[in-house]
Amino acid sequence: MPSPLIDRSSGKMLPRSLARLLLVFLLGYGLVMPQRSALAQPALEYQVKAAFIYNFLAFTHWPGNGAQVINLCLYGEDHFGQEIDKLQNKSVGARPIKVLRSNDPEQLKQCQAVFFSQPVNDNLTGIMRSLSGKPILTLTDHANAISKGAIINMNLIDEKIVFEINLGSARKSGLDISSKLLQLAVKVHQ
Repeated sequence: MPSPLIDRSSGKMLPRSLARLLLVFLLGYGLVMPQRSALAQPALEYQVKAAFIYNFLAFTHWPGNGAQVINLCLYGEDHFGQEIDKLQNKSVGARPIKVLRSNDPEQLKQCQAVFFSQPVNDNLTGIMRSLSGKPILTLTDHANAISKGAIINMNLIDEKIVFEINLGSARKSGLDISSKLLQLAVKVHQ
């Protein structure tokens, strides 16, 4: 079960209805990306994707409650910069998030979640095959990744981040994706 949202200014928990509204806003409708310079827009895009990744982790259940720490691994080029590192200060329930970067497919088996950057597309099928059946949440942001076995794929459509979920791959990996998250996906593949 995801941890409650806390208002940092007062230290108080936000009411469930407000927390749900925030989740719907972030995940269901995506965040509209304001017009920015060509240099600033990718940074904003990955800032929003980092927030999505946190919510994907919060609404995924690993078998046997998983490891004590959630190792979130980045594979390939790092477009997030420091945005993804901000997740290291957060936890999902009692499990802290640790952000790791790797270009070695063998190291990915130590991760509970892996984000694959776009340039990895050529190697993605083989890597997905090697991770298949392991309790690893695979995340991407490029075309055709779902057909290659990725569990969650994010896309930028009309300046909004939307996502699709491969429920068959999640089940094969022993992961339980929250029904709330499934309802917010633009497409759920069986």
